[in-house]
Amino acid sequence: MKKLSVIILGIVVSASAVFAADSEGEKKALEIDTKASKVYWTGKKVTGEHTGYVSIGDGEVHVAKGEVVAANVNMDLNTIVCTDLTNEEWNQKLVGHLKSDDFFSVDKYPVANFTIKSIEAADNGKHKVKGDLTMKGQTHEISFPADVKVMNDVVSAKGTATIDRTKWNIQYGSGKFFKGLGDNLIYDDFEITFDITTSPLSQEVAAD
Repeated sequence: MKKLSVIILGIVVSASAVFAADSEGEKKALEIDTKASKVYWTGKKVTGEHTGYVSIGDGEVHVAKGEVVAANVNMDLNTIVCTDLTNEEWNQKLVGHLKSDDFFSVDKYPVANFTIKSIEAADNGKHKVKGDLTMKGQTHEISFPADVKVMNDVVSAKGTATIDRTKWNIQYGSGKFFKGLGDNLIYDDFEITFDITTSPLSQEVAAD
């Protein structure tokens, strides 16, 4: 009887160890590779458009059972880059203007944040991403389609969102707030493209 009890106890302990390992490995937080990842932007006006990107300061993507379930992305707005202006003087003038209070008020709000609240597979093979975007102290929900892949504990994701900048109190050159702008009018909608890759190394976190 004593021997049987020992055997049963061993089975219970072994089963508990397996269950604990599965539970611990159920959800992982993968750090974003800040060198391989960027957030690209496109702003349009009556006379053309400007393009560029910002670097990611830090962030992580949460994966459970091979699927992305959440993410947190911090964008360093001090790293704003313009890619279409080859004239250095005009390039820096535009970047300085984007960092000013007319646009992103980088001195006051140096970090923009995107937090994924949900991500679902769509019929077209893409995923529908929904989350909160915070800029200039304002937070609003955005959603957009994205290509998302998880392979060997590495996530790659790319998706473009079109957002109305005036919701984040970026009013400069907007026809909603200023009349008679003519060729100086800047469209309210602009595009941001998240191009995210996680580092191979990951840290397991407790499942929700």
